[in-house]
Amino acid sequence: MYNIMSAKAEEFIDDSEILSSIEYGKENKSNRELIKSILNKAREFKGLSHREAIVLLECDQEDLNAEITALSMEIKEKFYGNRIVMFAPIYLSNYCVNNCTYCPFHYKNKTIPRKKLTQEEIKQEVIALQDMGHKRLALESGEDPVNNPIEYILESINTIYNIKHKNGAIRRVNVNIAATTVENYRKLKEAEIGTYILFQETYNKKAYEELHPSGPKANYAYHTEAMDRAMEGGIDDVGIGVLFGLELYRYDFVGLLMHAEHLEAYKGVGPHTISVPRIRPAEDINLDEFTNAISDEIFEKIVSILRIAVPYTGIIVSTRESKKVRENVLKLGVSQLSGGSKTDVGGYSVYAEEEDESAQFDIEDTRTLDEVVNWLVSLGYIPSFCTACYREGRTGDRFMKLVKSGQIANCCQPNALITLKEYLCDYASEDTKKKGIELIKTELEKVTNPKVKETAAKFISQIENGERDFRF
Repeated sequence: MYNIMSAKAEEFIDDSEILSSIEYGKENKSNRELIKSILNKAREFKGLSHREAIVLLECDQEDLNAEITALSMEIKEKFYGNRIVMFAPIYLSNYCVNNCTYCPFHYKNKTIPRKKLTQEEIKQEVIALQDMGHKRLALESGEDPVNNPIEYILESINTIYNIKHKNGAIRRVNVNIAATTVENYRKLKEAEIGTYILFQETYNKKAYEELHPSGPKANYAYHTEAMDRAMEGGIDDVGIGVLFGLELYRYDFVGLLMHAEHLEAYKGVGPHTISVPRIRPAEDINLDEFTNAISDEIFEKIVSILRIAVPYTGIIVSTRESKKVRENVLKLGVSQLSGGSKTDVGGYSVYAEEEDESAQFDIEDTRTLDEVVNWLVSLGYIPSFCTACYREGRTGDRFMKLVKSGQIANCCQPNALITLKEYLCDYASEDTKKKGIELIKTELEKVTNPKVKETAAKFISQIENGERDFRF
């Protein structure tokens, strides 16, 4: 039975509740009165329930779908403005004891070269990422208690934070590793990670167990309850997501929102981020076996409605998606993008010259970070390398309160401009620098608080003179 306050996975992600919600959505897809009432509620900027959201997803009224799109863009502008947070993944090891049928890291794959970075190799990778201009990383690793124990992860985090190269420094390390214990989450918290990220892959238990036939990840409940344990271990910011294409998208869309609702109700704060990856080609993975792939149109509508349903939560789209799709979803709700990414172990420097045979998935957007930054600036977005909230303790419920009150804009906008200025001075091509300087001038004038504007201008001037790392 569905119980949002339960600690049991099969109760806060209840199969019958998901199925009845999907049916409710289909029954009301043309119910104009209901859809309009849901949109009116959404205009209060406090979010929607999973049942309300699925009705919008099913909506088949052209004019109301146009309203949905417009509302998602309005909410995106209200809470995130034109700021886009930049990051890159760093893969430490592809050793894995799981047998996930959609991931080339699965232990039965004998064709993929197995790699694990030493601390010295991690240093080389991080310097390469710093030389690109990155300040925020997402640490990735396969699950293997022998090759990738928690001690290795903790040592690697410490290594990353302590590498200072020229003007480069990684200021936030988010961690995407397998579900673990409360004790290990406490250790990650002590290591000063940013967000703990774990994708559910699919919320359909039957499909989940078929997709994970063996290995620790095969335990559906243990995996699904991981965010509760992470928060119990003191981690303030968690990131959830599904891999669209594994199961029917409606099921995972509803399950994703139910998980967010559970965290908000049971732990007092919802997810810091939601990721929406789609399944991609990879070594030893035959996409013909996955028949639930979704079109760009459905994908974009999912992003729109997630933005409406969880207005305070960051939405992440990676280089899995094409330039065209990424451009479309930016205005609909996406607030974080990866750039210049590699999904193979050592792909930035250590094994950069080797053929990309150990990647977790194929990248669709292969542009360099500078090309992505140039593109964003040309579109009028502010590429942000800001990590100030994490470093100032504005995390968890404190961060959400600031977002909901609108006060966070007094920090985010100037911090985005300040970190963009650092990037332009230290890493940008001449064309990107020229465009970026003009954007900063324009956007600085839009800062409404006179004191904040004055201080931001002062910091930007000091950056030109060689100083670094200012923040509000």
